[in-house]
Amino acid sequence: MNEREIIIMGIETSCDDTAVAVVSGGKKILSSLISSQSDFHQRFGGVVPEIASRRHLEAVNLLVEETLREAGLEFDDLSAVAVTYGPGLVGALLIGVSTAKALSYSCGLPLIAVNHIEGHLYANFLAHKDIELPLAALIVSGGHTNLVYIQEHGSFEVLGRTRDDAAGEVFDKVARALDLGYPGGPVIDRLSSEGDSQAISFPRAYLEEESLDFSFSGLKSSVLNYVNRKMQKKEEIHVENLSASFQQAVVEVLVEKLVRAAERKKVNNIALSGGVAANRALRSCLSRRALEEGLTLYYPPLELCTDNAAMIACAGYYQYLRKDFAALDLNAVPGLQLSSKSDNM
Repeated sequence: MNEREIIIMGIETSCDDTAVAVVSGGKKILSSLISSQSDFHQRFGGVVPEIASRRHLEAVNLLVEETLREAGLEFDDLSAVAVTYGPGLVGALLIGVSTAKALSYSCGLPLIAVNHIEGHLYANFLAHKDIELPLAALIVSGGHTNLVYIQEHGSFEVLGRTRDDAAGEVFDKVARALDLGYPGGPVIDRLSSEGDSQAISFPRAYLEEESLDFSFSGLKSSVLNYVNRKMQKKEEIHVENLSASFQQAVVEVLVEKLVRAAERKKVNNIALSGGVAANRALRSCLSRRALEEGLTLYYPPLELCTDNAAMIACAGYYQYLRKDFAALDLNAVPGLQLSSKSDNM
């Protein structure tokens, strides 16, 4: 192994996926394993925090060992260990943070604390070796919807965020109202392909003229009211049309805000990441709009859209280069926000 090669182990336990990965040079995934709990939590219609924590505890040490074995490495080959310390479920986060701290202490490795939302952004740097900065990025998932301008690694500005429900959260709530199961995003995406996106008129909340923030609570209420009215009148609900119309209302706002962000910051590169980045309608609509506007669009493959540890290791690599290390008293921060930052501040 080249002694100058920086190899980061990433650990991700923010919700219901236990993930461990090893990434070399911030680009090459040597191994990436995920133990998903989604099938188990489906019976409850959502993630049960206490159960998620216990499952993480059962899986994480085994995944650390198996990830190293698959990469053909020993602990001595690692340069550092990076871990998600927030946002997320506090019990779940603590499992990952405690594991990373134990590895850091016992192996003498630097500890790197990674914001989960930043991790999603860095999935694009794993997928696209030629990605260039500066760029405007949309990070959209079950718990977060953020617009960010990245000038260089370690320096970014938050341009907008959700004021209420995140986009992915609304997908789950609408799916629950329609008894479609959990997680709701993939089901609604599939049903939408068979429906008419213009069948039902749902609101688009663009907020104030200059605002790049998001608000999806009004759309959620509109959809739930529509469903309740239909049920009270005992009228049939065309689930495919409803799914397509709802999804289109979300997608249009996300696309428009990202394009506005690129215009405001005068950049030609835009990026999409997070769990909702797997949505086919969003990818398609944003690809068309980027082509019309002359923008270069980046988004990760499906396996890097959802929670994974490779993205945490990648983000950790750039923090390693800046010597942005955490102390061993690192704690989980379940309500951690994405805040503008710069190395020059």
